[in-house]
Amino acid sequence: MASAAEGDVGTVAELATVLRWGFQELSLNKLAASLGATEQALRLIISIFLGYPLALFYRHYLFYKDSYLIHLFHTFTGLSIMYFNFGNQLYHSLLCVVLQFLILRLMGRTITAVLTTFCFQMAYLLAGYYYTATGNYDIKWTMPHCVLTLKLIGLAVDYFDGGKEQNSLSSEQQKYAIRGVPSLLEVAGFSYFYGAFLVGPQFSMNHYMKLVQGQLTDIPGKIPNSTKPALKRLSLGLVYLVGYTLLSPHITEEYFLTEDYDSRPFWFRCMYMLVWGKFVLYKYVTCWLVTEGVCILTGLGFNNFENGKAKWDACANMKVWLFETNPRFTGTIASFNINTNAWVARYIFKRLKFLGNKELSQGLSLLFLALWHGLHSGYLICFQMEFLIVIVERQAASLIRESPTLSNLASITVLQPFYYLVQQTIHWLFMGYSMTAFCLFTWDKWLKVYKSIYFLGHVFFLSLLFILPYVHKAMVPRKEKLKKME
Repeated sequence: MASAAEGDVGTVAELATVLRWGFQELSLNKLAASLGATEQALRLIISIFLGYPLALFYRHYLFYKDSYLIHLFHTFTGLSIMYFNFGNQLYHSLLCVVLQFLILRLMGRTITAVLTTFCFQMAYLLAGYYYTATGNYDIKWTMPHCVLTLKLIGLAVDYFDGGKEQNSLSSEQQKYAIRGVPSLLEVAGFSYFYGAFLVGPQFSMNHYMKLVQGQLTDIPGKIPNSTKPALKRLSLGLVYLVGYTLLSPHITEEYFLTEDYDSRPFWFRCMYMLVWGKFVLYKYVTCWLVTEGVCILTGLGFNNFENGKAKWDACANMKVWLFETNPRFTGTIASFNINTNAWVARYIFKRLKFLGNKELSQGLSLLFLALWHGLHSGYLICFQMEFLIVIVERQAASLIRESPTLSNLASITVLQPFYYLVQQTIHWLFMGYSMTAFCLFTWDKWLKVYKSIYFLGHVFFLSLLFILPYVHKAMVPRKEKLKKME
């Protein structure tokens, strides 16, 4: 009997060992390694896709329920996803949300509340960057926190605008101004909405409240007919995800730092930068397309009607066709991370109108964006290049438009494909040049790469910045200049 019992115990122990080994093999860490990704990256991807079953649950069981239930659902699911990704570090966002609610309640609709919000939220984010910074891109609690920071600053500004007279606000400010007093539960639901708090997109408190009140639907009184448009964005996101997954082992920023890259011919180094510059953005495109699908499925993506047809682009962070085909840098800016760019335009750029200088307002807005991304020097270099490139591109466009010779030359139909190819080559080469600093972070890394191609981007655009005004003076007739002045 004893031997039989010992045999049973031994069998159970062996079975437990096998099961334990099996669970280890099925662990996220093992699965991530088998996919060539980090565990944190896999957790992020899982969390983004979790938005779809949560959105389906919301559509079928909560869409027209009491507001407090919807806020609780968004808060609980958001915090759960936050814990799944970052564990106890969720307290950072929770603390900022609660303190933001107290700022609104205690300071009211005052400029003091706006300035306190801006200083506190940005200081907390920058402190997080400082204490968690490494030389590599790591998925940490600061990633969703930068999204939250913009939400809470925007909330404070909209609450401040809500205390002003209607006629003192622009039509845009009237749209976003918060007339009521948000409760803590409303602020929490707005902050932790599962479809957007990890990687965006940005949306206003007023838009969120329309979702909670069941107004964001193309069929009044019923759940939105948004499944098909949501699946379209999901499918497109999956295409980018598959493409990025297949190519990411072969096109990496780490290759820039290898001796093999340095030993290659100059033309190869430039072409690799061009291809990499296009490809590296696909990981962002993937995330934003997938999360946009979640927003559309819930109804948050509803953006009224156009020609009798419902529009679902309220949360669109990507204009894919424009991104893939437009040969200008301004086209990429207009098609990439749309809602963040719109947020910066609304709450930073336009609020600096009192400076009386558009270029200065734009420069300060880009400086804010650089700091918002992090404290690494690479971010500053990237957005400095964006500022320089946009100015030069505007100068070049103005020259071609106003010079009869260049205008006629540019209008030759047979040469259009050639012009397009040249524009796209310049566009993505120097997009890759700018993104090199953005993705390599630290000065020793991006400086090494820039030296290897002789600071081509800076030399090219700084030269054009000083040369184009003289070319404009020489090629634009005086009557064209007088017409422009009039």
